[in-house]
Amino acid sequence: MGRGLVLLVNPNKVHPPIAPYALDVLTTSLEAADFEVEVVDLTFHREDWKTCLSEYFGARSPVLVGVTIRNTDTVYAFEQRPFVGEHKEIITEIKRLTDAPIVGGGIGFSSMPFALVDYFGIDFGVKGPGEQIICDLADALVTGRGTDTVSGLIRNTPEGVTRVPPPALTLSNHRAARPRPAGQFEDRTWQVDRAGTYVRRSGAPLKVDNLLYYQRGGLAGILTKNGCTYRCSHCVEPDAKGIRTGRRDVAAVVDEMQSLAAQGILDQHTTDSEFNLSIAHAKNLLREIVRRKHADPANPLNELRLWVYCQPSPFDEEFAGLLAAAGCRGVNVGSDHVRKDMLSGWKITEKGTTYYTFADTERLVRLCHANGMLTMVEALFGMPGETQQTMRECVEAFMALDATVTGFSLGLRLFPHTPLGMAMAEECDGVRTVPGLQSNTANGPIVLKPSSKCSGPVEYERQFMFDESGNFRLVCYFSPDLLEDTGTVNDPSGRWSRSVDLLWELVDPADHHRVMLPTLAGSSEHDNNYADNPFLTSLNGLGYTGAFWAHWRDREAILRRAQDVGVVGSVGA
Repeated sequence: MGRGLVLLVNPNKVHPPIAPYALDVLTTSLEAADFEVEVVDLTFHREDWKTCLSEYFGARSPVLVGVTIRNTDTVYAFEQRPFVGEHKEIITEIKRLTDAPIVGGGIGFSSMPFALVDYFGIDFGVKGPGEQIICDLADALVTGRGTDTVSGLIRNTPEGVTRVPPPALTLSNHRAARPRPAGQFEDRTWQVDRAGTYVRRSGAPLKVDNLLYYQRGGLAGILTKNGCTYRCSHCVEPDAKGIRTGRRDVAAVVDEMQSLAAQGILDQHTTDSEFNLSIAHAKNLLREIVRRKHADPANPLNELRLWVYCQPSPFDEEFAGLLAAAGCRGVNVGSDHVRKDMLSGWKITEKGTTYYTFADTERLVRLCHANGMLTMVEALFGMPGETQQTMRECVEAFMALDATVTGFSLGLRLFPHTPLGMAMAEECDGVRTVPGLQSNTANGPIVLKPSSKCSGPVEYERQFMFDESGNFRLVCYFSPDLLEDTGTVNDPSGRWSRSVDLLWELVDPADHHRVMLPTLAGSSEHDNNYADNPFLTSLNGLGYTGAFWAHWRDREAILRRAQDVGVVGSVGA
């Protein structure tokens, strides 16, 4: 049994299923530290999850339980569906079944970790990559060492939710960085295992079953580096994952990809913040894939179908050629807008400068198509300053790209430690609302407090998810300069329906097959929300693989076929 048993739980019941990659990462590190590790995955136990947990704890007594929270909600401004209520129900059941301490983590958890430790009533939390901290925590528990010695650990104490200071941080200019109490915008590279190969399994009892996820339509995630050096105003990742890039060993990553391909998992998708933001490292990884393919025609990497997230720049001819040679089938690019005045102060580097123009997006699409790769280009509307005219200009420019698929989203989910979320809290100052703040469940004006006026990080973070009575109130933002009437803008639960209608009007119906557009209902074949989406469910039921958007142009035929064979019911039924 080694040093003790650690249980890892995936409470995510959303379908189509997404493999809990984080649990493979944690399992790898814990096993290397001589702990026995088991996984209880509730994704495939949506109805009988209580029985699943009861049977497990009836037979086993772990020393620690880890729960991964991938998403707090759908992050879809027109649906605003929270997941943490379901997660709390599961965690409460775990607490009833075991006295083992519980630690929470994951990218969603890391967006508001202090508030979620408090809300779930759990013992510990980890902000950012967890492989080093969970091993140190497990060691402390089995040796009797105080958990206040576990660097970076968030602890639920009688004095409140606090964090153990992390190791001394050093900025690029070699000046010591003073850790902030809530750990905002820190270098988290020390939390990452950059040298080892993450072990990926299929069919092993009480482990993540990667092949099962793949057979149910899920792509296999691949992490080549952790963290992001940029400061895009709507993005949680620099804060949650870290402001420096922790690059993983190239051979270790490709070993992992080769292992997955050998298991028959051929469609693999990068999970980096953006694959090309450390482009020299990305190129070296692609070269290693190509080298192995050429060295051995029987290498399973020869059948690899790679899918990547990228920003418009850097992206040159060499990179496009390497992607194609490595087996890349499609590139998803977050271009977000076309106007310089909109991107300035929004899509920015650490120093506050923009890092691409629309010409870079045009070049990326052209290079991808020339190299036989599909493209999805995404625009995000509703940032401060967005107007009917800026939206119109962006739609016209993006449609002229002739990308494989173009996605238009409207509205932003605000999180406590994104630059935009912090700016809105400062502007509210605890005494006023700000035009554009919106929640579908708001019962009154949304007034946020800056962290300096809160009792601590719990109070500051929770106001972005809950109202004063503890009810869910997911805070979103829509530009008040769009064409909505005054009543909508001044109503904290108002819906920006006229802006949605405008988006549909701006796209020629003949082009609807290659466009994702927001919908007010949140459940139609045109809906680009992921959770329990009928089109995505159809893809999975019919055996399609690869990035879902690669099949978007054929969605009407796919939906009809799925309905004919009974994979899904009529949309909207």
